[in-house]
Amino acid sequence: MQNQRKRRYGYRSRKDRTEVSCWIKYLMFSFNVMFWSVGLIMLAIGLWAWSEKDMFQNMSKLTNITLDPALLFIVVGMSMFILSFFGCVGALRENTCLLLFFLVSLGPLFVLEILLVILGVVYRDWVRESVQAQVKNMIVNYRDDLDLKNLVDWVQQEWLHCCGVDGYKDWESNMYFNCTSPGVEACGVPFSCCKPDNHQELINRHCGFGMMNENHDFDRGTRIYTSGCIPKGEEWLEGNIAPVAGVAVGLGTLQILGICFAQSLRAEINAQRAKWTL
Repeated sequence: MQNQRKRRYGYRSRKDRTEVSCWIKYLMFSFNVMFWSVGLIMLAIGLWAWSEKDMFQNMSKLTNITLDPALLFIVVGMSMFILSFFGCVGALRENTCLLLFFLVSLGPLFVLEILLVILGVVYRDWVRESVQAQVKNMIVNYRDDLDLKNLVDWVQQEWLHCCGVDGYKDWESNMYFNCTSPGVEACGVPFSCCKPDNHQELINRHCGFGMMNENHDFDRGTRIYTSGCIPKGEEWLEGNIAPVAGVAVGLGTLQILGICFAQSLRAEINAQRAKWTL
């Protein structure tokens, strides 16, 4: 009678109970914890940078949101944080609604990334012109944002060893380096355009003064980088196509695994619930 009552009301013994795969569950959880941590770090860095610039109190200083590295960190970090948080809780609590939200968000995002890569290859010239216009805006707003200034200096001095967009003369579009400027930096370039001097112990931040003047035509190439960052960036990309493609494939693989883990875990949870449905 007792066994019949258990079968009638849907009870099962512990031996008959099939559980959701722990491997998929905790792989899904670990996968999201990693991205959740990265997103949290990026969000914290972005918020700290904005607080240092007092942007929360002076939103009018934000001239162009696409030129603010701190805001980019905030947006990307917050997106990763929220998406990974839903994935973590959904996997740990075996919540199909949260897992569905994770799938609905990550799936279209992955498809959008693929489309952007394809469009970038097909419309290569348009992408180059867009990047070129963006970098020109960064030169114009070079002194308006400390984070933007540091980013431009790092690209020119540490990464690509370049100066300007297509060449050093692009810095004339900045009001401080324009030859009509009344300041001491007129007809000059930032110190990040200067080639390193191993004989100097201290960084000479005045090394770019007057470098666009004609009287420096004979020694300009020995003192500053004259090639623009766009052609230098294209050279770097062509020389490092294998590592860049490897990173892109790796990120895409992680996203595919996340989608597969979430779908598999959701299917197992639904199958488990179906067994207990009267």
